[in-house]
Amino acid sequence: MPITTHLIRTKNIALVGNPNSGKSSLFNSLTGLHQKVGNFPGVTVDKKTGKCALNENLTANIIDLPGTYSLYPKSDDEVVTFDVLFDDDPAVKIDIVIVVVDASNLKRNLLFCSQIIDLKKPVIVALTMLDIAKQKGIVIDVNGLSRELGTPVVAINPRNIKGINELKKQISLTEKFKPELPATDFIDNYALGAEAIDIVRKYKSVSSDLSAIHFAAVFQKLKIISSETKEKLQADLNAISFNKTRIQVEETLQRYARIKKIMHACVVENDPLKRELFSQKTDSILLHPIYGYAFLLFVLFILFQSIFWLADFPMQWIDFGFSKLTAFFKSNLTDNFFSDLFINGILAGINGIVIFIPQIMILFGLITVLEDSGYMSRISFLTDKLMRSAGLNGKSVMPMISAMACAVPAIMAARTIENKKEKLITILVTPLMSCSARLPVYTVLVSLVVPNQRILGIFNMQGFVMMALYLLGFFMALALAKVLSWFISIKERSIFLMELPVYRMPQWKNILLTMIQKARVFVFDAGKIIFIISIILWALSSYGPGEKSMIQKTDLEQSYAGISGKAIEPSIRPLGFDWKIGIALITSFAAREVFVGTMATLYSVDEEDSKTLRQKMETATFSDGSKVYTTATGVSLLLFYAFALQCMSTLAIVKRETGSWKYPLLQFVIMGCLAYLSSLLAYQVLS
Repeated sequence: MPITTHLIRTKNIALVGNPNSGKSSLFNSLTGLHQKVGNFPGVTVDKKTGKCALNENLTANIIDLPGTYSLYPKSDDEVVTFDVLFDDDPAVKIDIVIVVVDASNLKRNLLFCSQIIDLKKPVIVALTMLDIAKQKGIVIDVNGLSRELGTPVVAINPRNIKGINELKKQISLTEKFKPELPATDFIDNYALGAEAIDIVRKYKSVSSDLSAIHFAAVFQKLKIISSETKEKLQADLNAISFNKTRIQVEETLQRYARIKKIMHACVVENDPLKRELFSQKTDSILLHPIYGYAFLLFVLFILFQSIFWLADFPMQWIDFGFSKLTAFFKSNLTDNFFSDLFINGILAGINGIVIFIPQIMILFGLITVLEDSGYMSRISFLTDKLMRSAGLNGKSVMPMISAMACAVPAIMAARTIENKKEKLITILVTPLMSCSARLPVYTVLVSLVVPNQRILGIFNMQGFVMMALYLLGFFMALALAKVLSWFISIKERSIFLMELPVYRMPQWKNILLTMIQKARVFVFDAGKIIFIISIILWALSSYGPGEKSMIQKTDLEQSYAGISGKAIEPSIRPLGFDWKIGIALITSFAAREVFVGTMATLYSVDEEDSKTLRQKMETATFSDGSKVYTTATGVSLLLFYAFALQCMSTLAIVKRETGSWKYPLLQFVIMGCLAYLSSLLAYQVLS
């Protein structure tokens, strides 16, 4: 019987659309867990890609491009979208473009969509938010819209997977039959700037007249042509008095005139005054200058209460399980080099990783709920006035909020801030926000020094303290931003404009997907660092100088780790820290969460019993017999970790974003001094 083999083809598909159009939900529906995040070559802009099986012979690389409102780029992420769509990125060649169009804001979305169509590429329109359009009294003739645009239009709802199979079929048909592109442009692009188009074609091969116009408007921002060519092209354009602003305005007006006709032919819209939407009614409360802030504090309170309340039981089970596992191996394995490495190095390191997975998943799950529901954008709008008092604006809020997850992508997110001064200040103060890497440290220390008491029989005192730590980081960031605004002399006015998405029920599949992805990133990225440092620490804690090749566990202070810790102890003793904490402070510069793995390894090497890490830290004493982890020491250590810049990745990304080591070094010194002085003051006052 002959064996039939199928040649599987792979195509690159770009996913584009306006912000808040449902693009991320569609990307998750198409790719599921088969996705990864990297950077576009040469820039620090997120590159989300994923695999999607369309049929047995065809797979797709889905490339989720940054959201944008038009093809005139203003920020780095919009330049990336421009490069990819105009075939100027050598690493990404697009076969099909899927334009995600919000049906509830059809007129505005069709502006960008019509520009993509005029690039003369195979285009499929994915029409989302039809349920919200229906609530507004908007009815769209999907088939008529397809005829008017000259491209396939598929109605979808990624939140309940409706229309996804139809979209996959349409992609397969477009790839297989390669239908002819529209013979005429959406508008007469050549008439907009005939002379400029002819000039551009002398310098660059372009796919359409619109491509030439946009290239003429933005070529100075692009890296694909040399400085010499830019000078020649600029001179030629100056000779014909090319005015990109005039052409952009004229293009926009012509496109909206054509879109108005399409809307008249394909859309039936009830009188918008007949119905006040739920979002508008809700915003009157949640964006109120008093009630809005009260609700925001309530949301943050619930978020941090949940981190302790929901994660408490799984964390106890994990900790108990590892303590029993450790006791089992100690009882059944022969005491030698390999068993000691396995129990006190490998097992202790894994424990320091796995125990915090519940809290990491819960934190990111709740943040995703806020984003999916539409409330996260309201936080930016609500806090704009507060941001301006500190020399920033509402656009700075999103990077600062996302820094609760990780400072690295949060600093990268600051690239959307056009004002150079506000962008620089945002980058410098964002690491003061408490990130998820601090969460394991906070959890251990808060559980040690704050009683596990209930207020009103419901609320957890430890959750209150956790919320206070996050608010402390936020307000300290604002205070530092105000100080920096006095010294940074860049003068440039800024305007904060943003569109508030309608409120929606969160997509639970998307939330679960995010939780799994973030847990996986924590385990394989941060966990990798924790694990490696745990092994190194085990070796440094088990070996030392002298005649003996192996230091006895009772002689931990004579090991290489002990000697190093003792050397720095005089400088940190005024803060209430012992030499073991000193070692953890040093290793934490690789990643803050390494603190827990470090303490787990040091106490595993130093202790013979099978007590949990928390129990070992509770009974730790100084050489004079006094307790190490008092309230004063705990508060001091919490403040140190709240303010210190203990993250090499953050320093590296700040250097990359600012183009200089001056700013990350300034960050490091300022936050280090702030951490030391605040810890010193807290310990001396409380002890």
